[in-house]
Amino acid sequence: MSDVRLDRPAPGVAVLTLDRPAKYNALTPGLLAALGGQLRDLAEDPEVRAIVLTGAGAAFCAGLDLDALGGGADFGPDDIAPLIGSPHPIIAAINGVAVTGGLELALACDFRIASTNARFADTHARVGVIPGWGLTARLPQAVGQAWARRMSFTGDYVDATTAHRIGLVSEVTDPDDLLPRAISLASSIATTEPTTLRTIRSVYDEVRDGTGADGLNREAAYASGGFTMADADSFAARREALLARARGGRAQ
Repeated sequence: MSDVRLDRPAPGVAVLTLDRPAKYNALTPGLLAALGGQLRDLAEDPEVRAIVLTGAGAAFCAGLDLDALGGGADFGPDDIAPLIGSPHPIIAAINGVAVTGGLELALACDFRIASTNARFADTHARVGVIPGWGLTARLPQAVGQAWARRMSFTGDYVDATTAHRIGLVSEVTDPDDLLPRAISLASSIATTEPTTLRTIRSVYDEVRDGTGADGLNREAAYASGGFTMADADSFAARREALLARARGGRAQ
């Protein structure tokens, strides 16, 4: 069974669901390979015009899988290249926690909507892992330098209401309405003129990525040898404490 589920709920729309709910959809090499494979297939599908990315269960994505990382799994900057390079607009439908690598997946999408259950955190500094998927460029592009630094320096959680206020998400819905709303937005995208949309999107990408080019290049250089942990021995304990905060802590 694949760790990424594909559905086609409406003409022109594909929904990709990260499907490891018991592990909060934490990222393994297998899940990333499955996601990349699905995205590459959809890139060649003439019937697809827009994609929704979401998570199964209570989380969008809790970041890198502890067992995989502790077991020496290789993660690097190219892991999400199929997401960043997709020719189709991608809407992230954030149904629960989006933490660290999960936040980076969401930031790599064209825009994000969230349910009231969503919570966001950049815990790289808390767990001692250098970002490698564009966070240091894309987070300030989304929320501004002050909020990006606050999130990265504290590792504190941001609730859905705050995420909407600071521009991290464009809309907040009731949990039951999240996926239907994301599909509705994707369906609206699917009705636009495809060549014109592709051109407009490419200009947006050039402006966004050109502005953040130095940050993206420097982050990629730090992560080029794989994601490094400052203190591997205590990583598991710190990561578990953060997940416990997400399950029962108060939103910041």
